[in-house]
Amino acid sequence: MKNGLDLFEADTRRWVRRVAYYKNSLNVKLGTPAIRNVMDMNAFFGSFAAALTPDPVWVMNVVPARKPSTLGVIYDRGLIGVYHDWCEPFSTYPRSYDLIHVAGIESLLKMPGSSKNRCNLVDLMVEMDRILRPEGTVIIRDSPEVIDKVARVAHAVRWSATIHEKEPESGGREKILVATKTFWKLH
Repeated sequence: MKNGLDLFEADTRRWVRRVAYYKNSLNVKLGTPAIRNVMDMNAFFGSFAAALTPDPVWVMNVVPARKPSTLGVIYDRGLIGVYHDWCEPFSTYPRSYDLIHVAGIESLLKMPGSSKNRCNLVDLMVEMDRILRPEGTVIIRDSPEVIDKVARVAHAVRWSATIHEKEPESGGREKILVATKTFWKLH
């Protein structure tokens, strides 16, 4: 990439392609009444939300507090967002979101410049479970090793999860976990 504009434009194109893959190949119900409130936990430039502008959804873009400060770019796109440290609870009511998206979940746990975790994957996913409505959807993109860990925790919190290959146009070794929070009741 030559400059920030090239990076921004490439990120926008990447997320348009990825959202189309989510809808057409992974059968995520984006653009339907089933998904209205969306959270992107690792928003960067807000390109995931920008790719959803044709759909009747509201997206909360979250820029992790220890990542590059890109919230201004998100605001300049006419989108909304906040800074947040994912090692802390997110200030919202329980069951607020129909879909939670996160690209690079492990990066939300790490100390900057270190391989050491600041907090635990289980704690983060329990927080995700708290803010996700029953029958809501989670999409997580990360390395195969991280996705395997995420799948084990997803099973423990009673999400039904499937692991998918990334879209063919994307480089790297990512896998995609799509999970649904099951609606369960005591008998």
